[in-house]
Amino acid sequence: MKKGTIFIIAALTVIVIIAAALAARQNMTADHGSDSISSEGDTEMNYTSITMEEAREIFATDGDYIILDVRRADEFAAGHIPGAINVANEAIADAQPAELPDKDQVIYVYCRSGNRSKQASAKLAAMGYTNIIEFGGIIDWTGQIEK
Repeated sequence: MKKGTIFIIAALTVIVIIAAALAARQNMTADHGSDSISSEGDTEMNYTSITMEEAREIFATDGDYIILDVRRADEFAAGHIPGAINVANEAIADAQPAELPDKDQVIYVYCRSGNRSKQASAKLAAMGYTNIIEFGGIIDWTGQIEK
């Protein structure tokens, strides 16, 4: 075999191995249902994401958890998941919200479409909350709505 052919085969092999490793890493991150959000490049804030269907099944049973709606007060008043409390995403900053005194409490977070719930979940995790579970937006909710 010629040296050029061997070099090309070796280079293609290395490229395939690198591509496979990157794909495996991406699949591992996507399959674990937990989002790691980096802030300012050095701090990781972790929270768990579940599907709306998983949340609906959990809420069908009694449990020691808080359902947190992070939409604006007017959106909350127009209709929310039964039993939810409201702390707008914009109100979650550096100070611990008075409505959430226990940082170890299980807190399920949602908004309208899932964007603000991810932002709020990351901010709460950065404040030291340990059991944040983000489940998207009320637009995907198929259960009862309370006003």
